[in-house]
Amino acid sequence: MALATKHRPIGIFDSGIGGLTVAQAITKLLPNERIIYFGDTAHLPYGDKSTAAIQAYAVKICDLLIRQNCKLILIACNSASAAAYELVREYVGSKAKVLNVIDPIVNYIGQTYPGKTIGLIGTKQTVNSNVYRKKVDELDKGIELKSHATPLLAAMIEEGFFNDSISESVIHTYLSDPDLQGIEALILGCTHYPLIKKQIENFYKGEVDVLDASLIVAQQVKDYLEANSLASDLLVGEHHFYVSDFTRSFEESTRIFFKRKVNLEHYPLWE
Repeated sequence: MALATKHRPIGIFDSGIGGLTVAQAITKLLPNERIIYFGDTAHLPYGDKSTAAIQAYAVKICDLLIRQNCKLILIACNSASAAAYELVREYVGSKAKVLNVIDPIVNYIGQTYPGKTIGLIGTKQTVNSNVYRKKVDELDKGIELKSHATPLLAAMIEEGFFNDSISESVIHTYLSDPDLQGIEALILGCTHYPLIKKQIENFYKGEVDVLDASLIVAQQVKDYLEANSLASDLLVGEHHFYVSDFTRSFEESTRIFFKRKVNLEHYPLWE
């Protein structure tokens, strides 16, 4: 008997393991949903890749997730959401629903901060694509977006440098930039950044709302599944976590991102 659509898994992909912050938020909010996660660690980081390259990676990863019978595919990477969302949605067609991590944040900001000045930090790809600015402007809510690329942060977090003096000074230097002056809230525009949320909050001493995208995205996934009668009422099978390139350090980092031990399976998609 074929698995009922609502019991099919949610596919999540990212350039690496940062997207596990989103996967973790989803499993916490939706304990009956099964996750199939793909981290394209062979090509990490996406933040300094071309749009064409990211689109090619995304399409191939979606093939895998469709073969795994996913009912929903979440692009859990800001760079890939900026570069490949429209293409992936077209490519996947009716085989699965596709969501990205940018639209939920933009909608949240529109509801919460009309007429305010908001900051954004992310990779060069995310910031230079101007995707957040375009979408925020389309809301027509009088929101001014100030963005600043923070390319060192993701690599620093992957290497385990946070809550220490090195990360303190890097974060301090980035957040002190004139680009980010006068903001009332800050979008953490990269799935790695929830891990340094506390440090960023400490920098602002409560004067700026620091927005953790993973929680906002998880809520959007929940609302979407419920609205489309796709929410599972029963966890069927195990979560699976695939990476395109395996190293011991990824396995160590996954524990930090997912808050519990993860069995990483090496899936050499590019060989």
